[in-house]
Amino acid sequence: MEYLWDGLREAAGMLWRLDPEVCSIAWVSLKVTFLSTALAAAAGVPLGAWLAVSQFRGKRVAVGILNALMALPTVVVGLFLYSLLTRRGLLGPLGLLYTVTAMVAGQFLLAVPLVAAMTVGVVQGADPRVIPTARTLGASPWRARLTLMGEVRWGLVAAVLAGFGRVFGEVGVSMMVGGNIRGYTRTLTTAIALQTGRGEFALGLALGIVLLGVALLVNGAVQLVPRGAAGREP
Repeated sequence: MEYLWDGLREAAGMLWRLDPEVCSIAWVSLKVTFLSTALAAAAGVPLGAWLAVSQFRGKRVAVGILNALMALPTVVVGLFLYSLLTRRGLLGPLGLLYTVTAMVAGQFLLAVPLVAAMTVGVVQGADPRVIPTARTLGASPWRARLTLMGEVRWGLVAAVLAGFGRVFGEVGVSMMVGGNIRGYTRTLTTAIALQTGRGEFALGLALGIVLLGVALLVNGAVQLVPRGAAGREP
C-alpha cells in the first residue's frame, strides 16, 4: 500500500500547485461537458415538455423509446458517431473526427434523452390545474405552457444537472471520437485511463480526485434542488 500513499501525496502536491497539465485536462473536460449539456438542455427540455402536454397516437411508445435511450452505452454512441465521421463515413468530408466538436456531439446524444425523459416526468407531475387556470385568466396557450414551465423550473434544473452528471464521467465517446489528443481532446476520464496504463499513478490519482470532486458537487446540487424548490412553495 506504500505506493498508494506515495501517489496520493504526489497527487495532492499537483493539485496544490495547480499543475498545468491537470488544469488543461480538467478545462477540456469542463468545456466539452458544459457545451454538450447546454445543447442537450436546449433540445431536451422543449422536447420533454411537448411530449408531456401533448396528446397523440403513439405517445406512450415515444416516451418508452425515450426512456430506453437513457441507458444507451457510451461505446455504442461512440461507434455510431465514428462510423459517420470517419474518412469513409457520411460526414467524413467535414473533418470532425478527433475534434472537440465530435466529442460535444457524442455527449449531446448521451445527455438529451435523459434530460428529455426527466422533463416529461417533471411536467407530468405538476399540478394539472396550472394550464386551465392560466387559460381562464386570459393567457394564450403558449403563455399558459410557459407558466407551467415556471412552476416546475427547479425540477427542470435537476434534469439538466443530471444530464451534466451523465456525460461528465463518460469515457467511451470521448475516447472513440476525440482521440485523447494531449492539450486538445484529452479529458479527465481518457487521461486517467492513459496515465494509469503508463504507470503514471500520481497524475491519474490527481485527475481522479478532480473528477470525483466535480461529480460529487453535481450530485449534491441535484439532491439540493428539490429541497430548494420545496422551500419556495407557499
